[in-house]
Amino acid sequence: MEKMRFSWATLGCGAIACEMAEAMARLGGGFHGAAARNSERVRAFAAKYGIEKVYEKPEQLFRDPDVDIVYISTPHNTHAPYILRALEVGRHVLAEKSITLNSDELSLAASLAAKKQLVLAEAMTLYHMPLFKKLAERVRAGALGTLRLAQLNFGSYKPYDEKSRFFNKNLAGGALLDIGIYALSCARWFMSAKPEELLSTVRFAPTGVDEQSSILLKNRAEEMAAVTLSLHAKQPKRATIVFDKGYMEIFDYPRADKAAVVWTADGRREEITAGSAGDALCYEILDMEAAAAGETDAMHLDYTSDVMEIMTRLRKSWGLKYPEEA
Repeated sequence: MEKMRFSWATLGCGAIACEMAEAMARLGGGFHGAAARNSERVRAFAAKYGIEKVYEKPEQLFRDPDVDIVYISTPHNTHAPYILRALEVGRHVLAEKSITLNSDELSLAASLAAKKQLVLAEAMTLYHMPLFKKLAERVRAGALGTLRLAQLNFGSYKPYDEKSRFFNKNLAGGALLDIGIYALSCARWFMSAKPEELLSTVRFAPTGVDEQSSILLKNRAEEMAAVTLSLHAKQPKRATIVFDKGYMEIFDYPRADKAAVVWTADGRREEITAGSAGDALCYEILDMEAAAAGETDAMHLDYTSDVMEIMTRLRKSWGLKYPEEA
């Protein structure tokens, strides 16, 4: 696997930032600097991962001339202002999902990135998995025929806690932004155009965030997707992508490294493998660096924008607003 070429700093030092630091170590690199709201926690994070600089404030991170790429893994509702500040001072940005709260925030950030000729991307693992790239090649080659339907499940069991990030409206909680974004991104990967027709039903937690929903999508090509989400019921992360000539089964699709194709004509089952689930964040890092170097457009901000538009429209139809949007 390739080695890292750019200098990164992280804003946020939670569980996913730890995974990123470990992935960078496998690539022969690491974070140059780190910042977070809790100074004691960020110092412990820096010591654990051998990070050279600890910034007392985010502004110090943004102003560090040695930083090329800013990685943001703070709560969803803090992303937009941090993204804009990083872009303003000339830094590429990789932000955890969901990249922003809504389409307006993302549109503003994307416009600034384009103006500054910088890479802005969401850390959506499946866009970078070798398996998904391999499956996309099969689909584009027409081997499976016309896409008809995608069915995607994602369910987690989270004990109800009004203060946790999953259920707290002040932390932009809810199933859609936390797990639904994976299912919608997977559907968008295979659909030939963004969905324009949306139907849904939702169940709210006592805090007012969405804890369970069913979503139906259709685009102008008449391709459809059905998505089922829950924060209160464990279910497999399973995607079934149905075409004229067969269907794909993808398990644990956020970081999948294997899938199966079942052919309609004879029921034959073909196993497809590519990459490694354990290296998911390595692929993401390398694609981000290739994009920053101007070598590829593999970060798929167009798909990110389509998914954000879907989520914004869904929340509007549900009457769900976060405090920052009031």
